[in-house]
Amino acid sequence: MTTTLNCKYCNEPLSGRADKIFCDPYCKSAFQYLKRKEKPKSLFEKVDKQLKLNRKILKQHNKIGVTTVREESLLDEGFNPKYFTNYWKNEKGDVYLFCYEYGFLRKFDKRKKLHRFVLVQWQAYMNSA
Repeated sequence: MTTTLNCKYCNEPLSGRADKIFCDPYCKSAFQYLKRKEKPKSLFEKVDKQLKLNRKILKQHNKIGVTTVREESLLDEGFNPKYFTNYWKNEKGDVYLFCYEYGFLRKFDKRKKLHRFVLVQWQAYMNSA
Protein backbone atom coordinates (compact mmCIF):
# COMPACT_ATOMS: atom_id res chain seq x y z
CA MET A 1 0.00 0.00 0.00
CA THR A 2 1.45 3.39 -0.98
CA THR A 3 0.59 6.56 0.83
CA THR A 4 0.65 9.90 -0.87
CA LEU A 5 2.31 12.62 1.16
CA ASN A 6 1.02 16.16 0.95
CA CYS A 7 2.74 19.53 1.40
CA LYS A 8 2.45 20.82 4.98
CA TYR A 9 1.46 24.28 3.74
CA CYS A 10 -0.68 23.98 0.61
CA ASN A 11 -1.69 20.30 0.97
CA GLU A 12 -0.72 19.49 -2.66
CA PRO A 13 0.60 15.97 -3.38
CA LEU A 14 4.39 15.71 -3.14
CA SER A 15 6.68 14.03 -5.61
CA GLY A 16 10.36 13.32 -5.24
CA ARG A 17 12.19 12.24 -2.11
CA ALA A 18 10.36 10.13 0.44
CA ASP A 19 11.14 12.55 3.30
CA LYS A 20 9.99 15.66 1.43
CA ILE A 21 7.73 17.96 3.51
CA PHE A 22 7.07 20.97 1.25
CA CYS A 23 6.44 21.16 -2.49
CA ASP A 24 8.64 24.23 -3.05
CA PRO A 25 10.68 26.90 -1.19
CA TYR A 26 7.71 29.31 -1.17
CA CYS A 27 5.55 26.84 0.79
CA LYS A 28 8.40 26.18 3.23
CA SER A 29 8.92 29.92 3.80
CA ALA A 30 5.19 30.63 4.17
CA PHE A 31 4.80 27.77 6.66
CA GLN A 32 7.73 29.04 8.78
CA TYR A 33 6.30 32.59 8.71
CA LEU A 34 2.94 31.36 10.03
CA LYS A 35 4.63 29.38 12.81
CA ARG A 36 6.64 32.43 13.91
CA LYS A 37 3.50 34.58 13.82
CA GLU A 38 1.62 32.15 16.11
CA LYS A 39 4.46 32.11 18.65
CA PRO A 40 3.78 34.52 21.55
CA LYS A 41 5.99 37.60 21.53
CA SER A 42 8.71 37.88 24.14
CA LEU A 43 8.70 40.69 26.70
CA PHE A 44 11.60 42.32 24.87
CA GLU A 45 9.63 42.38 21.59
CA LYS A 46 6.56 43.88 23.28
CA VAL A 47 8.58 46.62 25.01
CA ASP A 48 10.59 47.36 21.86
CA LYS A 49 7.41 47.61 19.78
CA GLN A 50 5.82 50.08 22.26
CA LEU A 51 9.00 52.21 22.44
CA LYS A 52 9.14 52.43 18.65
CA LEU A 53 5.44 53.36 18.51
CA ASN A 54 5.92 56.03 21.20
CA ARG A 55 8.87 57.50 19.28
CA LYS A 56 6.92 57.53 16.03
CA ILE A 57 3.96 59.32 17.64
CA LEU A 58 6.18 61.89 19.38
CA LYS A 59 8.06 62.55 16.14
CA GLN A 60 4.82 63.09 14.19
CA HIS A 61 3.54 65.65 16.70
CA ASN A 62 6.84 67.46 17.31
CA LYS A 63 7.94 68.90 13.96
CA ILE A 64 9.57 72.10 15.27
CA GLY A 65 11.53 70.89 18.33
CA VAL A 66 9.10 71.92 21.07
CA THR A 67 5.30 71.85 21.13
CA THR A 68 2.30 71.17 23.36
CA VAL A 69 -0.29 68.47 22.61
CA ARG A 70 -3.47 67.36 24.36
CA GLU A 71 -2.95 64.12 26.27
CA GLU A 72 -5.95 62.38 24.66
CA SER A 73 -4.64 62.89 21.13
CA LEU A 74 -1.44 60.98 21.94
CA LEU A 75 -3.17 58.25 23.95
CA ASP A 76 -5.74 57.70 21.20
CA GLU A 77 -2.90 56.91 18.79
CA GLY A 78 -1.51 54.22 21.10
CA PHE A 79 1.06 56.29 23.01
CA ASN A 80 1.91 54.78 26.41
CA PRO A 81 3.84 57.16 28.73
CA LYS A 82 4.97 54.26 30.94
CA TYR A 83 7.48 53.24 28.25
CA PHE A 84 10.55 55.47 27.86
CA THR A 85 14.29 55.05 27.33
CA ASN A 86 15.80 57.84 29.43
CA TYR A 87 14.97 61.05 31.29
CA TRP A 88 16.24 64.58 31.79
CA LYS A 89 15.61 66.91 34.74
CA ASN A 90 15.66 70.67 34.11
CA GLU A 91 16.59 73.42 36.58
CA LYS A 92 12.97 73.78 37.71
CA GLY A 93 12.90 70.12 38.69
CA ASP A 94 10.63 69.00 35.83
CA VAL A 95 11.47 65.49 34.64
CA TYR A 96 11.15 64.95 30.90
CA LEU A 97 10.83 61.34 29.83
CA PHE A 98 12.33 60.39 26.47
CA CYS A 99 11.72 57.76 23.82
CA TYR A 100 15.12 57.90 22.21
CA GLU A 101 15.56 61.55 21.11
CA TYR A 102 11.93 62.68 21.59
CA GLY A 103 10.83 63.71 25.07
CA PHE A 104 7.60 64.55 26.83
CA LEU A 105 6.44 66.14 30.07
CA ARG A 106 2.89 65.77 31.38
CA LYS A 107 1.44 69.06 32.59
CA PHE A 108 -1.97 70.10 33.85
CA ASP A 109 -3.55 73.08 32.06
CA LYS A 110 -5.47 74.83 34.88
CA ARG A 111 -7.22 77.21 32.52
CA LYS A 112 -8.71 74.47 30.34
CA LYS A 113 -8.74 71.84 33.11
CA LEU A 114 -7.04 69.09 31.10
CA HIS A 115 -3.69 67.37 30.84
CA ARG A 116 -1.24 68.20 28.09
CA PHE A 117 2.12 66.87 27.03
CA VAL A 118 4.98 69.26 26.39
CA LEU A 119 7.03 67.63 23.62
CA VAL A 120 10.73 68.37 23.16
CA GLN A 121 13.62 67.05 21.14
CA TRP A 122 16.92 66.06 22.78
CA GLN A 123 19.46 68.91 22.72
CA ALA A 124 23.23 68.92 23.25
CA TYR A 125 22.98 70.93 26.50
CA MET A 126 20.93 68.12 28.05
CA ASN A 127 24.03 65.87 28.07
CA SER A 128 25.82 68.02 30.68
CA ALA A 129 22.97 67.98 33.20
